[in-house]
Amino acid sequence: MTDAPTIKLGNHDYAVMSGSVGPDVIDIRKLYADTGMFTYDPGFTSTASCESALTYIDGDEGVLLHRGYPIGQLAEESSFMEVSYLLLNGELPSKQELADFTTTISRHTMVHEQLASFFHGFRRDAHPMAVMCGVVGALSAFYPDSTEIHDPRQRMIASHRLIAKMPTIAAMAYKYSVGQPFLYPDNNLSYTGNFLRMTFGVPAEPYEVNPVVEKAMDRIFILHADHEQNASTSTVRLAGSSGANPFACIAAGIACLWGPAHGGANEAALNMLREIGTPDRIPEFIARAKDKNDPFRLMGFGHRVYKNYDPRATVMQQTVREVFDALKVSDPVFEVALQLEHMALNDPYFIDKKLFPNVDFYSGVILSAIGFPTTMFTALFALARTVGWVAQWNEMISDPAQKIGRPRQLYTGPTQRDYVPVGKR
Repeated sequence: MTDAPTIKLGNHDYAVMSGSVGPDVIDIRKLYADTGMFTYDPGFTSTASCESALTYIDGDEGVLLHRGYPIGQLAEESSFMEVSYLLLNGELPSKQELADFTTTISRHTMVHEQLASFFHGFRRDAHPMAVMCGVVGALSAFYPDSTEIHDPRQRMIASHRLIAKMPTIAAMAYKYSVGQPFLYPDNNLSYTGNFLRMTFGVPAEPYEVNPVVEKAMDRIFILHADHEQNASTSTVRLAGSSGANPFACIAAGIACLWGPAHGGANEAALNMLREIGTPDRIPEFIARAKDKNDPFRLMGFGHRVYKNYDPRATVMQQTVREVFDALKVSDPVFEVALQLEHMALNDPYFIDKKLFPNVDFYSGVILSAIGFPTTMFTALFALARTVGWVAQWNEMISDPAQKIGRPRQLYTGPTQRDYVPVGKR
């Protein structure tokens, strides 16, 4: 048996740990005890905060895997319910397992009737993310039986409840903002079809789910289901490390996702395409993007992780064509998006800087064509990402190495000094 590889830091050796794929990591858990020093890593971009078997990203190669399965295959061949089962349980379900899981989720889609009154406490023009933060956080008051985090069965019930109720809550947030009555879920519809009906249907007439739109939304949900240790997922794990209940943890994730640097990118990309307006103005905006003295930036290009083409963007480009054809949409924004992508992918400036289109570049166009206002874009992101959050939360709770999060700091404030009474200052 060979010894595990180590790396020497000062006079101490530290183990080098290897995952199933991806970069090795240096185990520095004893660094402070050995040396009296911390590491300094703003944004934790070079720090592995946990061990996870859920999602793997290779940004340089444009790879995204869920439990080993490429995101492109899942988006093309699978369904959001199947991907949800995969993330939660580690393996793709059998036909019966998928049917049982789908039935379980369907039977949890209704929310407590008193939650309707809770909604009426918000202003009419409240942002849907503000509403979702409050309502999801309040679920622990309505479902206290599934807040026992040390009971695996209760953890799974809480996970099912969150996945099931998030579409209902998101649809209610939309309905409340436009002054329309809430619609109860219909368990005869699919997860995604049910959400579309609760969002756009009205009691006065039947709602027919457009299968192309349903498939497009299901793909969007799959593409946003999980994305490794991003800011909101790390927030969920950090909140959960204290023993907080799952509803509070997911509400914390929603609050983090609300930030424009995280969940609001698709809205920003759509607004940029509308600002450009017509394809003939693209060269003007590309020139502005290259100008260091111009604050304008091309939104929807580049990614914090991906240094290659975002694998999710390929699926989105195909999906937007299908939606526009099905809905007979003629929107110059789409033509602007196509030509802007073509010009950027063939421009040495963007190639050298690896500014490739990401998933947000197209998703906002699709959501707008379907009929969602831009204020709902991040709420839809939260709906889809909930399954990743609860899967990450479950994994964290089950990890024997998990400790309460406690990042360190490089202190640069005043050193110790004596208090001076106010009359002598």
